[in-house]
Amino acid sequence: MEEISLGVPEPILERLPDDDESAAADMHKAVAGWEDQLNRVREEAEDDREAAGRILEAIERFEERYETYDAFVPELRAWGQSPIYAIAWRTLYADVIAQLYDHDDLADHLDRERNARLVEDGIRLQDL
Repeated sequence: MEEISLGVPEPILERLPDDDESAAADMHKAVAGWEDQLNRVREEAEDDREAAGRILEAIERFEERYETYDAFVPELRAWGQSPIYAIAWRTLYADVIAQLYDHDDLADHLDRERNARLVEDGIRLQDL
């Protein structure tokens, strides 16, 4: 499995308020940290399946955080607050997940691992 490379998309940064550079810096720092952690997981795993399983767990945490920020958007609007930061972080989590699936060999392993978990959870074709 090849090295994982992640980044903060420019369109997300362009939507942030011009007077606040700390949010962009926080996003770059977070993505760099995730990239380091995921590459460390990949290197320390005994095989590609174990690495894919642990990376899939990270993706599931990203999906949970995406949903959390998504829930903040209408709530912030209801309170008359700007949801721009919640939208930016929500979009960042979605983009990082997409970037992980853009790694061809990793995407194949992630799909296999996700399917294996479905079977382990007892979901079978006959149950549908």
